[in-house]
Amino acid sequence: MLRFIRNKIPTMNSVRAPILKRRSVPATAQNLMAAGVNPILAQIFAARGVTHPDELDLTLKMLPSADQLKGATEAATRLALAIARQEHITVVADYDADGATACAIAVHGLRTMGAHVDFLVPNRFEHGYGLTPDIVALAAAQQPRVLLTVDNGIASLDGARAAADIGIDVIITDHHLPAAQLPEPAIIVNPNQPGCPFPSKHLAGVGVMFYVLIALRTLLRERGVLTDDASPNLGAMLDLVALGTVADVVPLDHVNRTLVEQGLRRIRSGQASPGVLALFNIAGRSYVAAHAFDLGFAIAPRLNAAGRLADMALGIRCLLANNAATAFPLAQELDALNRARREVEAGIQQEAFDTLQQNLVDDAAYDRYTVCLARPDWHPGVIGIVASRLKDRLHRPTIVFGNAGDSAAPGELRGSGRSVPGLHLRDALDLITKRAPHLIRKFGGHAMAAGLTLHENALPEFIEHFEQVAREWLTPAQLDRIVETDGELDATTRTFSLAQTLRDQVWGQNFPAPVFDGEFAIGQQTIVGDKHSKLLLHDQNQSFDAILFQHAEPLPKRIHAAYRLDIHEYRGLQSLQLIVEHWWPAPCVPS
Repeated sequence: MLRFIRNKIPTMNSVRAPILKRRSVPATAQNLMAAGVNPILAQIFAARGVTHPDELDLTLKMLPSADQLKGATEAATRLALAIARQEHITVVADYDADGATACAIAVHGLRTMGAHVDFLVPNRFEHGYGLTPDIVALAAAQQPRVLLTVDNGIASLDGARAAADIGIDVIITDHHLPAAQLPEPAIIVNPNQPGCPFPSKHLAGVGVMFYVLIALRTLLRERGVLTDDASPNLGAMLDLVALGTVADVVPLDHVNRTLVEQGLRRIRSGQASPGVLALFNIAGRSYVAAHAFDLGFAIAPRLNAAGRLADMALGIRCLLANNAATAFPLAQELDALNRARREVEAGIQQEAFDTLQQNLVDDAAYDRYTVCLARPDWHPGVIGIVASRLKDRLHRPTIVFGNAGDSAAPGELRGSGRSVPGLHLRDALDLITKRAPHLIRKFGGHAMAAGLTLHENALPEFIEHFEQVAREWLTPAQLDRIVETDGELDATTRTFSLAQTLRDQVWGQNFPAPVFDGEFAIGQQTIVGDKHSKLLLHDQNQSFDAILFQHAEPLPKRIHAAYRLDIHEYRGLQSLQLIVEHWWPAPCVPS
C-alpha cells in the first residue's frame, strides 16, 4: 500500500512560482578584472566566492600535497608492503559512478605499480551498502591480506572488526561524513575525519583514492622501487577522476574544479580511457567538446544504470577496458540498462506525482515542511532519482522509500533522500537516531543526499520526527524556491563567443553555471516534441532563438526569463540558443 503524508503539503498544482533573486557581486570582481579576466566572467566568478586570480589557475601544480591528507601516507606504507610481499589486495567498491571510477583507478593504478589486486562490488539488492560482515566473508574467498574500500567504509564498524577477526587488514578510503565512532582496526583516509588538515573537505571518493595513489607512487620512488622513467602516469586517470567527481555532485571547490578541468582536457584531447570514450560514443556526445554537463547528464547516468538495475561490476569492467573493441560492447550494455532505468524511473515518478495530486490537500499555507513517500514494490535503484525530482518540484526535504532488496529483513524499507539548503540531511538522520534510537536501522550520506533503512512499522513515527527536525532547522522563507541569476545581459553581449567561453568553464555543485535574466517579447512559439516550446525572443531590436523544456502551453506576449546561454548544434552547424529555465509574466521585479 502506498503511504503518504496526510498533513497538508503543496500538491503538483499548488506550488508557488519561484522567487527571482540576483546574486550580489563582491568588490573582489575588480581584483579579477585587474588581472585581465573578462569583466562578465570576473563578476560571475566573484559571485561564486573567487577572491583572487590564483583561484582561477586550474593547473595540477595548484593541488595540495598528498601528505596533507590524513592517513594517506599510512595507507601508502601498507600498500607498498603488500606490493613487496605480493599479497592479494581486494578493492571493495560502491555501486555508484563515484565508487566505480574510484575502483577503476585503484585497480589500474595499483596494478601499474606491481600490486596483485582484484575488486569486489556489493550488489545493491543482495548485500546492501559498505563493508559489511557479509561482504568481508565474500571477499575472504579471494584470500586477500588487504581489503581496500573506495567511496565507502567510514561507517563500517562491524565489517572492519569482522575482517580483523580473520586476519585481513583494512584500508578505508572514503569521503562520507563519519559518525562519532570510527571503524577499527583500520587505516582511514577521509578528509572529513577528525584531525585531517587537508584543505578540501569535498573530495569525492575517487579523489580520495587518487590522492592515495599519489602518496603510494611517491613512497615507491623514495624507496627506489620505482624510477622516474618507470613510474606510472597517474594523470592518465584524471578522466575517471573528473567523471566520478561530477557524478557524485560534490561541491566544486578549487581542488575539485582543478581535477575536473584536467580530466576534461584529457578527454578533449582523445587521451581518455577506452571505456570513457566508448560511453561518449554511445551517448552521441563529442568528446572533443566535452564539458562537465556531458559527464553529469550523459556519461554518469549510463554508468550508474549498472548499479541501479544490475551489477556495477559491468561498469567497472567498461572503465578498465584496455581497448575500444573491449569497451564498446560493455558501453552498449550500459546504455541498454540506462534506457531500462529511465522506464522504471518514469513509472515510479508518475505514481508518486499522481499520489500527491490525488491524495494531498491543496493548501497555499504549505503546512508541511517535508515529504515522505513509500511503497514496498518501488525499485531501490531509482528511488533516489525520484526523491530528487520531487524535491526539485516541491522544494521540500524529500525521502522516498522502496524495496530494501532480497537480503533485507521482512518488512524492511530502504529510503533515499534529497534535501534543500538549510537542512543537513545526514545530520538530521543522526539527530532522529539520538532522539528515537529504535527507528532507523542504519543511515549515512551527505548534507544534500542520504540513505537509510527502517522497518515499515517505524515509518509513521519516523515521518513525524523528520518533520519536527525540519521545523526546528528551517524557516518558512527557506521553503520558497529561489532562482538566483547573475543579472541582466545587454543584448549585444549575448553572443555565440560568450556562450563558448562559458561552456568551456567548469561548473557544478556550489559553483553553478551562469544564469541570466531579462525581459523579452515573444515573437514566435512553436511546440516541438509534443511538450517543449521553441521560441523566438526579441530584445533591443535583436532576436534570439530559445527553448523552454517541459512547457507546451501558450506564453504571454512578454515574459521575464531566467536563461542560460547555450550552443545549439544541428547538422554540423552551431548557433547561439537561450535555454529558458524559468519565466514569469512581465514585468517582474527581482529581489
